[in-house]
Amino acid sequence: MSTPQNDRPTPGARPIAVVTGASSGIGAATARALAASGYDVVCAARRADRVQDLAAEIGGRAIACDITVDADVSVLVGAVGPRLDLLVNNAGGAVGMEPVREADLDAWTTMFATNVIGTGRVTKALLPALVEGRGTIVVVTSTAADAPYEGGAGYCGAKAAERSIVGAMRLELVDQPVRVCEVAPGMVHTEEFSLTRFHGDQQRAEAVYSGVAEPLVADDIAECIAWIASRPAHVNIDRLVVRPRAQAANHKVFRG
Repeated sequence: MSTPQNDRPTPGARPIAVVTGASSGIGAATARALAASGYDVVCAARRADRVQDLAAEIGGRAIACDITVDADVSVLVGAVGPRLDLLVNNAGGAVGMEPVREADLDAWTTMFATNVIGTGRVTKALLPALVEGRGTIVVVTSTAADAPYEGGAGYCGAKAAERSIVGAMRLELVDQPVRVCEVAPGMVHTEEFSLTRFHGDQQRAEAVYSGVAEPLVADDIAECIAWIASRPAHVNIDRLVVRPRAQAANHKVFRG
């Protein structure tokens, strides 16, 4: 895998990366990929035991952090220090898939609090360190941001709003040495995403991937994120859409 790029490397020091939502799925896979690329990875997630185990495995650092809580994010900022090379905003997810007429608005609030406001909170807090480190911001959105689908009003809306953060920041930071990038995954089979969405209903969660021979897995997205981070500093990957070959669009999936 390519070596991380930075305009101002510090002799003897590893570049620093923060990965939110690092306790499982894409976040955990990304932390492993970045550690293999030479980063000092700060693994941030609500579940302290999981990120502690992950940090021990990859030689990184664990921070128990709920991105919806100001005090937790302040602890994360303190742990990072004055310079940051890479921020991967991965924490978020989907809750529920009811039509609007049956919407659980508490679930919508949760999705906006994590995917949108949480991403904004973490990025705002770490932006001075990213400017100092001439860093890169990668936001993991979703192809759900592309267009609505039945049952997806809350999640599609949250991911579309998160995408708007990416676009606005890229305009706002054009005169700063910070890259702003987006990875939009399609169908990724991880251990928790659909299970969380369907409130622990294993049968409904597995049905999402039924008949799809090769959905994406977390390592596929992690590899994309590591590749984006390894580009030369003048190269910005605005948006990378990643789907399995069997998924031509959100609504068009081949099930053999």
